[in-house]
Formats: sequence, structure tokens, C-alpha cells
Amino acid sequence: MRYHNITKDDMLNGDGLRVVLWVAGCSHHCKNCQNPITWDVDGGLPFDEAAKEELFAELKKPYISGVTFSGGDPLHPANREDVGELIMQINREYPDKTIWIYTGYLWDEVRDLPYVKKADVLVDGKFVEALKDNTLHWKGSSNQRVIDVKRTFAEGKIVLHA
Repeated sequence: MRYHNITKDDMLNGDGLRVVLWVAGCSHHCKNCQNPITWDVDGGLPFDEAAKEELFAELKKPYISGVTFSGGDPLHPANREDVGELIMQINREYPDKTIWIYTGYLWDEVRDLPYVKKADVLVDGKFVEALKDNTLHWKGSSNQRVIDVKRTFAEGKIVLHA
């Protein structure tokens, strides 16, 4: 897996103060995407042990609420295995930290990935320029859904994060 940045003390990509991992690779190519530089799966830097240590050092901080996976698309086929392993490890080592995933895929396309159940929130759907709305929380266009993963699995229907 490759990545472009690790943002520290972020308040824009999920509840609370977060660390954000911006992965490389996206095949959705949404019109007027905010991060087209992240589309190339071979772009950015290798997510090596030093990058992982940087991410985990942030997660150790008591005031950090959790981690957000964004990009690019963390659920791009080239990222799924590595992102999945990372989510599972974070869930084991930092069970009190929340995990958010931003993806252009729809819930029905990714819900069966084994590590998705370990996430707290999944924002699904491609960004659609015609549906852009700057007043929306945690998403860029009105077609996207901010899904409460735990409640969705528990209730057997999509439950939106409040």
C-alpha cells in the first residue's frame, strides 16, 4: 500500500480530534475530486514501518479520538488487504479509538469485507459534483451516506451516524 499523507489533529474527517491516513489509489475519478493527486495507486510513498509507527504514535495520544482512512480510496482493490490488516491491528491495540472509512464504493459492495465490521463509521458513495453541498457534515455530496457501522450490522439495515 502507498499513501500521500498522515494528517495529525484533524477535526474535519470524523468526530473528535483524529489522525487521517490518506492512501494512494482510486478508480472512481469523481469530477472535481478534492484529491485527484491520490488517484494513482503507484503515487505517494510506501506505507512502511516508519509510516506505521508515525500513525500509531498519534493513536497513543489520549486526546486523539481515532483514525480516519481516506484518500484516494482505502477500499480500492489494491489497498484492501493492507488496509484490512491495519484496521484489525488498530482495533486490537486501540479498542477505544474509533475507525472511520471514506470510500467511493457503496455499502452493499464493501459490507462483506471482514474488517469493515471493525469500523465505527463508513462514508460511502462517489462524490457527485451536481449534488455538492458544503453544509453537509462528514460528506461532500448529498448522495453519500455516513453510516453507523455497528448499528447497521446490529439492526440489519442501514443506520446513519448522527
